[in-house]
Amino acid sequence: MLCGVRTQPFQSGHGPLSPGSRAGLGAALALLAIVSAVELADGRPAHYVALMVAAPFLAAALASWRVVLGVGLLATGIGAAFALAEQTMSLVTAVNVAGIALATAIAGAVAAVRQRQSERIAELSRLASVAQQAVLRPLGPQVGTLAVAARYISSTATAEIGGDLYEAMDTPYGVRMIIGDVRGKGLDAVRLASIVLGSYRHVAYERADLRAVVTDLDRAVARNVGDEDFVTAALVEERGGTLTIVNCGHPPPLLLRRGAVIPLEPPAPAPPLGFMPVVRPRVERLEPGDRLLLFTDGLGEARRDGEFFPTADRAWRLLGHGTVADGLASLETALVEWVHGRLDDDIALVLMEYTGPRSATAAPVPSWEVGAAES
Repeated sequence: MLCGVRTQPFQSGHGPLSPGSRAGLGAALALLAIVSAVELADGRPAHYVALMVAAPFLAAALASWRVVLGVGLLATGIGAAFALAEQTMSLVTAVNVAGIALATAIAGAVAAVRQRQSERIAELSRLASVAQQAVLRPLGPQVGTLAVAARYISSTATAEIGGDLYEAMDTPYGVRMIIGDVRGKGLDAVRLASIVLGSYRHVAYERADLRAVVTDLDRAVARNVGDEDFVTAALVEERGGTLTIVNCGHPPPLLLRRGAVIPLEPPAPAPPLGFMPVVRPRVERLEPGDRLLLFTDGLGEARRDGEFFPTADRAWRLLGHGTVADGLASLETALVEWVHGRLDDDIALVLMEYTGPRSATAAPVPSWEVGAAES
């Protein structure tokens, strides 16, 4: 789960300086060196001491408050040295040195406040990542007859949290997977995603028909959302080489077979969970080596200069070789390069490969036929 540069907490102890502190210290020392060189070249009286007041503020933009105070004390000392070098210290020079000392105190206070805020943001980011990982369990590398890999790409560099969800389980009715996208972001979206996944992890083992699973999930969503909230979802079942898909307002999965990329559109559109969807299953017969890409709409909306990422055109070249984990890594790299590292929405990706039947025994009846077989 990845995207971009993360916020780093500033070091507040006595250990090695953080990158921000080193940058702030370097910039401040460079300023002091330049002002001192100009002052020495100009001669007496001290004309440029007042410029040193910028050094602690420059350090405060990046460094910890301890570094800021150190820079301020150094600037004050250098200013005082130039002032004492005058035969007769002028009032302006004395005021300038006092101004450097006052600026040091102010810059130190500013740095302390900024440092506390940065540490708080870093802690919230860490907690958000933990919450996301608690909702989305790692998948694969093998679930039943399927090789499976998943990735979560966050659009926000400072936190990995959102409403995209996925799961894959080996149930009595075959390998079942879900991918979904909660409307909205933040903790409310994570809460609803956790409700959907919790319900799915239960009913996927209890309901023989995927349509019954959809009904149960719709009830769970309806009980926990407002009038304008919903969850798009695609549910997939592999049983005995038969692939069954039901789609509730979600982007259709892509089937990769012998160099071709086939969007598995549903037989009829259905609304998202929360709007009482009535779904019709799409059934495909799998061949060993077939791969299926499940994704959320962040992938379809990724664009640069108004041009969308050509998922279908590049899917086979990116996903059709190596392991399924290698394929998703290639897709993520190509996607991030395409958008120059700027995504508008989180993206969840699940890639599965059908490796063939478990044994030579007769294939079980897929879930969409179970009701008819039992009646």
